[in-house]
Amino acid sequence: MRIRNVKNKYEIMRESSYFLENPKSYYGRIQEVFPKIQPLYIEIGMGKGKFLLENAKRHPSINFIGIEKQDSVVALALKKIEEENLENLRIICLNALSIDEVFLHDVDRVYLNFSDPWPKVRHHSRRLTSKIFLEKYDSIFRNDAHIYLRTDSEELFAYSIETLSQWGYSFSKVSLNLHQEQGLITTEYEDRFSSKGIPIKAFIARRNSK
Repeated sequence: MRIRNVKNKYEIMRESSYFLENPKSYYGRIQEVFPKIQPLYIEIGMGKGKFLLENAKRHPSINFIGIEKQDSVVALALKKIEEENLENLRIICLNALSIDEVFLHDVDRVYLNFSDPWPKVRHHSRRLTSKIFLEKYDSIFRNDAHIYLRTDSEELFAYSIETLSQWGYSFSKVSLNLHQEQGLITTEYEDRFSSKGIPIKAFIARRNSK
């Protein structure tokens, strides 16, 4: 999907109290950016931040970090978030390949919501559930690993079940039509797909640290 350029994006990021500059400088001590040390949940590929923002509002006893590599998207998310007053939310602009240069055994949950499915075989290693990323996740989880995935892509869903199974994960709350459930916090993509009747696939994957 083509994202329009936000002309004043750097100014928006620089002036936002929610934006974390130079996140790699906090390697292994990311909790220092929050007033309180609490469980840390991250969303990789947060888009415009709807899902992340609502979670932070509902769960003040959890710290949230949104990760997005497109600076214009980050700026759009920050414009929305600035209307709130939240101490447990931060945003970083980062390529997901660098997450293990920011986090070190301090993450409790990873959200992967509507990640790029990278349908071409030669691009499968770019998927956020490929072995390349599963290795990185190993180094960022604090204790047990928890990955929450949602997607409209049947291919990515099946691929992720396979790769995480091979990596020792077990699954719960596997759904082929998530929106039969009520009270869900949704993403912008999710709302669009659901309005068109596209079923949303989801699972929770867990691997014990021991």
